[in-house]
Amino acid sequence: MLIGTTTFPDVKHPAALDAFALTPLVDGHNDLPWAARTLADYSVEGLELDSAFQTDIDRLRRGGIGAQFWSVYSPGTMTEPEAVRFTLEQIDFVYRMVQRYPDTFEVARTGDDVRRIWGAGRIASLLGAEGGHSIGSSLAVLRTMARLGLRYMTLTHNENNSWADSATDTPVHGGLSDFGRDVVREMNRLGVLVDLAHVSEETMRDAIDVSTAPVIFSHSSCRALCDVPRNVPDEVLRRLPRNGGVIMIAFVPMFLREEFDAWQRGGRLGTRPAVTIDDVVEHIEHARDVAGVDHIGLGSDYDGFDDFPDDLRDVSGFAPLVDRLAERGWTPGDLAKLMGENLLRVLDETSPEALSAGL
Repeated sequence: MLIGTTTFPDVKHPAALDAFALTPLVDGHNDLPWAARTLADYSVEGLELDSAFQTDIDRLRRGGIGAQFWSVYSPGTMTEPEAVRFTLEQIDFVYRMVQRYPDTFEVARTGDDVRRIWGAGRIASLLGAEGGHSIGSSLAVLRTMARLGLRYMTLTHNENNSWADSATDTPVHGGLSDFGRDVVREMNRLGVLVDLAHVSEETMRDAIDVSTAPVIFSHSSCRALCDVPRNVPDEVLRRLPRNGGVIMIAFVPMFLREEFDAWQRGGRLGTRPAVTIDDVVEHIEHARDVAGVDHIGLGSDYDGFDDFPDDLRDVSGFAPLVDRLAERGWTPGDLAKLMGENLLRVLDETSPEALSAGL
């Protein structure tokens, strides 16, 4: 069976098949550019099948990916000039990968781009910077990256930067600084989505208060189910309907089970705690119940960690996840919202600004 010219993913449930015919599946976060830097010196060769990564073209197809946000990342421990360089190098990697595999990938900036590319049987490729230090405290650099196609920026990574507090560092700004608020306003003007994965609760609240556009969490899960700082508390989830934003549930085991987080922080001593596809389902359904079905999505974090839940070991895992949700009674329409329609709505609402903001 085909969607345009794309083979259907490895799903079996009728509702899952119907959902994949309705919408491109959009993954909010994949760290292949960083993994390619560390393991392959940014080579774009060998990505067709059985690559050394959790991501390759064959597994993307089997998972049903229609649109991928490629994370362009630099560690928060770098100096700001180093972070700018690393981020630009990874943007270059994405463009070279698209050029190397033109029958598979095409660069996208808007929701309409994503739909067109998916309809033509290719995977829409979008850019998301991970960590606000990537702009070197310069709105000019932010504007330049927006010209290159940047569609979201995570305000921090694991460390605070000069204008925003991280979830996993000692607070110094109490959320956003005045310049941090200026960054959010300029992101809104440019159509660069404000990504609140990795930030502190205070930064989440400040950014939602300042932002006139929907925010996203590109790869986070629910703190009510797994009480770790990287996850989103229910109080913030309840604010998403008014803002129009989307939480894209991550598959990282530390964000899904507190037992795994303790095992990881303890040096992985003893037996690995089991983490399964059903843990991801539980977080998805909790986010749906709190924020609403119009404000949820998927943000795997593949190639950003070395261990993922059973049945979700690589990017092909999206298909069995959608099958499992269909088995639990999700309708094709609600599955389509989770898989891509909610995030596409956010892209639609912000794209006109991105295209007409004097870029």
